[in-house]
Amino acid sequence: MSDRKVRMGIDVGGTHTKAVAIDNATHEIIGKSSVKTTHDDKAGVATGVVQAFKNCLKENNIDPKDVIFVAHSTTQATNALIEGDVAQVGVIGMGGKGPGGWLAKVQTGLKDIDLGSGRSIKLHNRYLVDDTLSDDTVTQAIKDLLGEGAQVIVASEAYGVDDMENENGVCGIARKMGLEATAASEITKLYGLTRRTRTAAINASILPKMLKTANDTEASVRSAGVSIPLMIMRGDGGVMEINEMKKRPVLTMLSGPAASVMGSLMYLRASNGVYFEVGGTTTNIGVIKDGRPAIDYSIVGGHRTYISSLDVRVLGVAGGSMIRCDKSGVKDVGPRSAHIAGLDYAVFTPEEEIVDPKVVFFSPKEGDPSDYVAIELKNGKRITITNTCAANVLGLVKPEYFAYGNANAARKAMKPLADYMGKTVEEVATQILTRAYEKIEPIITELAAKYRLEKDQISLVGVGGGAAALIGFCSDKMGLRYSIPDNAEVISSIGVALAMVRDVVERVVPNPTPEDIRSIKTEAIDKAVESGAAPDSVEVHIEIDPQTSKLTAIALGSTEVKTTDLLKECTEEEARQLAADDLKAKPGDIDLICSTKNFYVYGMERKGKHPVRILDKKGFIKVQRNDGEAIQCKASAYRNVVSQLWESMAIYQQDAILRPDYYICTGARVMDFSGSVDLDKIIMLMEVDMQMLNSNDDIIIVGAKNSL
Repeated sequence: MSDRKVRMGIDVGGTHTKAVAIDNATHEIIGKSSVKTTHDDKAGVATGVVQAFKNCLKENNIDPKDVIFVAHSTTQATNALIEGDVAQVGVIGMGGKGPGGWLAKVQTGLKDIDLGSGRSIKLHNRYLVDDTLSDDTVTQAIKDLLGEGAQVIVASEAYGVDDMENENGVCGIARKMGLEATAASEITKLYGLTRRTRTAAINASILPKMLKTANDTEASVRSAGVSIPLMIMRGDGGVMEINEMKKRPVLTMLSGPAASVMGSLMYLRASNGVYFEVGGTTTNIGVIKDGRPAIDYSIVGGHRTYISSLDVRVLGVAGGSMIRCDKSGVKDVGPRSAHIAGLDYAVFTPEEEIVDPKVVFFSPKEGDPSDYVAIELKNGKRITITNTCAANVLGLVKPEYFAYGNANAARKAMKPLADYMGKTVEEVATQILTRAYEKIEPIITELAAKYRLEKDQISLVGVGGGAAALIGFCSDKMGLRYSIPDNAEVISSIGVALAMVRDVVERVVPNPTPEDIRSIKTEAIDKAVESGAAPDSVEVHIEIDPQTSKLTAIALGSTEVKTTDLLKECTEEEARQLAADDLKAKPGDIDLICSTKNFYVYGMERKGKHPVRILDKKGFIKVQRNDGEAIQCKASAYRNVVSQLWESMAIYQQDAILRPDYYICTGARVMDFSGSVDLDKIIMLMEVDMQMLNSNDDIIIVGAKNSL
């Protein structure tokens, strides 16, 4: 065993499973390995995870005893639901008698859950009145459900979020009978009995498959000589221990896109932006807002759930998407890809093989349109034309990018198609990327509107092997900046390796008190620790939604060995340049308004407004607002400053008063108090955190004006 400590991240993609080893102290990549994803193996994708893991250790001379963190993302939950590879679920609903009991019976008596793919989760229902609950009545209900075909059990009680005793009791009996079981209130603490029960049923339906994969993976990693806990990527960008995943596997939905986003955030100084994860077949598009990925509740088969995951749009257009044409031009790009059709990209085909190319129209799969384009070569081989081919022909892909190929080969393959259409090769290439852009642009516009990203603040972040094929063309069309981070093709594995433990507690609490906030904060910390976080590393962000009375605590913490930061501290001059670039101004035209040992706040006057940028000492832009004011003060004075800004930054409309958002820089944290319309609630939230500070500590309070 050496003094080196290594973090391992493994990303399971549709085509490849990639492992990355990262030095814990420097975040330098010290090893990579890739294998084909083992969908058809007896042990499923677990085999590929372990192959990639072992290969990465062996190929880079890494001692298993040096590995202090290992985690993987998984497509297993998402794929199981898409493919309908799910167990039948027996739902035991519980509640009272009378009208309230009748309502609880209806709300827990769910119909089969349509997965939106012609497949569904088969549900079987029983309702037990609380007064009649006993081991015997529960056992009999479970036996009845098994007789109908149920393979797993869900327990859901009308007010289970307030007292889980009955739900846990049912699950305990089911487990004694050799069954897997889910308590609805263990998945979420929110009211909404139908939605809570549905979320638990979705979780239960994938339990058997996910448990097998988890156990196979864990056993194989142990056999490789690693004894530390195995972590699994969640769909909301955090990780949790494998034992927690065994209870709540549904939280791993969309963990692949989540991994790529977290990897991007580690490598880019970006606060607000739209990221692309471009693979061969699909592109995932989502939002980074104030340095965090946008999170929303997942929708399964058209049904809203209480499963928090990245708010991602998945498009069937990517680096390997094939084109559909007729004599008039390019009609469409995708959704079928070269991988699905079993064809090589023209741009990755040796140029000398492309002899006497001829256009062939075909259907990649039965039932597909017959106007997809293939190119037949003299030797009888068929290849195809993709977005990646078009981007290389137009010179949009730099040699350092994964999507870079032989533009001459692509040009030779596209020439007969261009002749068929009566166009130049460049015109055909432009048409191909334009058709792709026409699918992508509305998604970017919709997400920017949903998360109130102003155009001058948006940058596009390209990740995944196919990023360079699409992002340059789209950013030019939209007039936006873009960046592709180093190691973009393995950015998901990097994100897994560097991810933090994340857990969320949500409750419906009308008019929460400081005690309510302290209580939910403690619960969130406990859950994060259960999921593998070091207790002293956990930080909690509190949100209050006055419209729904929802109180949310988001806990983030690192695993037992805290990592150091990849980036060295930047000087004030470097930070000023970064802020100026983001403000599209010259460094001399912006002002350093405030600074502490951890933060710089820059601003300027522009057309009657005062845009501000908060940067940490690593150069990350933490907050971007178009009209704000920053005040440095002692912690003891925060109430006076907040109250002063509440009035001075209010915007009076005819039918409303728009109040400011607040951010407080304290220590190494930026606390976000945006979104609340009640000064008393804001002060109460702040008070919970400010009590932890010395009254003489320097803090920075930033108020930001809101507009309709």
